[in-house]
Amino acid sequence: MAERFEDLRVWTSARTLTNHVYALSKKDGFTDDWTLKDQIRRAAISVMSNIAEGFESRTRPQFIDFLGTAKASAGEVRSQLYVARDQGYLDEDEFRAVSDLADKVSRQLYHLIRHLKNRDDSGRAREDPPEYSTE
Repeated sequence: MAERFEDLRVWTSARTLTNHVYALSKKDGFTDDWTLKDQIRRAAISVMSNIAEGFESRTRPQFIDFLGTAKASAGEVRSQLYVARDQGYLDEDEFRAVSDLADKVSRQLYHLIRHLKNRDDSGRAREDPPEYSTE
């Protein structure tokens, strides 16, 4: 396991997602929709923050719980991307690229949660460990 949350591949992916969300939400039209812009940015930040907060908790059950919250926020980002596309703030290519990235983060979180749940207290696998990196 990583020593710092910054070393987690899923946190790095979540950071990339956040940067893409910020870039897209600076586009014309999107910038005037204060509610959507604020909400999608907060959801993207939540993904990163919950991964970090859970990692720093240093207990597996709390970490898993925070990862679940991060996964929910990744879903929220994907849902809000549909709103942005439907309102004409994003073209299909922009929507697809960021939606795919949010989906990647969600899958990484799913696999990391599963990996953590399949470990006993000594860190040994209870069964064959799943790979939690989905590139």
